[in-house]
Amino acid sequence: MTAGDEAGMRLALDQAQNAWLVGEVPVGAVILQPTPDGPRVLATGYNRPITTHDPTAHAEIVALRHAATLLGNYRLPGCALYVTLEPCAMCAMALLHARIKRVVFGAADPKTGAAGSVIDLFSHPLLNHQTELTGGVLADPCGDLLRRFFAERRAQHRASRLAPGLDAAAAGTDFPPEPIPTGDVTELGSLGGGLGDPADEPD
Repeated sequence: MTAGDEAGMRLALDQAQNAWLVGEVPVGAVILQPTPDGPRVLATGYNRPITTHDPTAHAEIVALRHAATLLGNYRLPGCALYVTLEPCAMCAMALLHARIKRVVFGAADPKTGAAGSVIDLFSHPLLNHQTELTGGVLADPCGDLLRRFFAERRAQHRASRLAPGLDAAAAGTDFPPEPIPTGDVTELGSLGGGLGDPADEPD
């Protein structure tokens, strides 16, 4: 892990915290653009599918939309994207269409990860663009953030069940009370960009 990769991922972690603050699963992304003076932040994004009612509003997609709008071009050659959770297939293909040069992710997603955990779309030889890929950068902080988020939500859910007249919606959660994984980050399950449905919860 380089100092530049760590710095980029810490920016993505800041975005993930923003997602948590608005009640979204904490996944964040940042796009860096090369300049003669070094990489600069071009765009940022965090999970917004619940608040925007948009199943495509994963952190990576939000960042891509901002970057493309700023540059006036849907292609972003030379740019690097940092994201706290391994991209899903939807995000991976969007990143390939944008011609992103490099993708760096934090925690792996063993159920829907499309950067090596389930499939590696970024290096698929039949696709017309391959993207340089680096995984596991600050994986522990990225995974811990997700674990703490779900622990808090499940605690809220338990409290709502004990409080007379207070339902899960009033407590701000709709998650079932299964125990949250406490082991390796790979146990987190399907946490990609827009988790908000109990069916998508970690097993």
